[in-house]
Amino acid sequence: MSEKVRLQKVIAAAGIASRRKAEELIRAGRVRVNGQVVRELGTKVDPEKDVIEVDGVEIRPPQAHEYIILHKPRGVLSTTSDPLHRPTVLDLVQTSRRLFPVGRLDADSEGLILLTDDGTLAERLTHPRYGHEKEYLALVIGVPTSKELKALERGIVLEEGRTQPAQVTVLGRRTPQELLDAGVPALRKESPKGFSWVRVVLKEGKKHQVRRMLKAVGHPVIRLIRVGLGPLRLGRLGPGEWRPLTPKEQRRLLESVGLAREAQKQSRALKAEGRRRKK
Repeated sequence: MSEKVRLQKVIAAAGIASRRKAEELIRAGRVRVNGQVVRELGTKVDPEKDVIEVDGVEIRPPQAHEYIILHKPRGVLSTTSDPLHRPTVLDLVQTSRRLFPVGRLDADSEGLILLTDDGTLAERLTHPRYGHEKEYLALVIGVPTSKELKALERGIVLEEGRTQPAQVTVLGRRTPQELLDAGVPALRKESPKGFSWVRVVLKEGKKHQVRRMLKAVGHPVIRLIRVGLGPLRLGRLGPGEWRPLTPKEQRRLLESVGLAREAQKQSRALKAEGRRRKK
């Protein structure tokens, strides 16, 4: 059995009006519960069972937002549609919601993409004020030297100015055969410098930033995978695979952008949806 709440609170939660305005609507006789006009502000209702109308229009309890983590494969666009009919991230997920991707990941790159219908979360997650870290694994030609790593960490001068400091770590060398075994496409020619995996963590989101930074110090990127976005991690998802965020991941994500109250609302909405499915 769901908990009964004050009528004005239900109206406000549905986005019809503020709490104070909802009280005015009730006093004015513009609200009906199960067909009966209600003017008493202390009236409590069950938002899952009672039919609540404002000016003759039924209101429904707020629906929980949807949050999906997707491993975007190479060759797939991080857009909702494409005039040339190329595959997009939305072609890979099955949902009735109108989702959109948060942040950019170019077609030649792969890895973590967040899909959601939560516009407030999307705006804050990409806003520089919140300084969310993005973590990448880059396969590059050659092995960056300590001097080059320090230059990357201090910031690289690009056309639009110097980049903010980044964390850059060399993870190890790879031979051409090891790359083929790992599924990396064959190169047109082998590099005498060899290849290495580099971990890059930054807070900016300039266009092709990781590729441009590494190329600027002499190490072009062959493959780029985003493995982290704020508190989210790609984990063991394979290319093209996706899953909904867990309640814990949702809470951490919302709290990371100052939406702690919304995280509580999301939790309540999820529980309400669960109860409705059981009926």
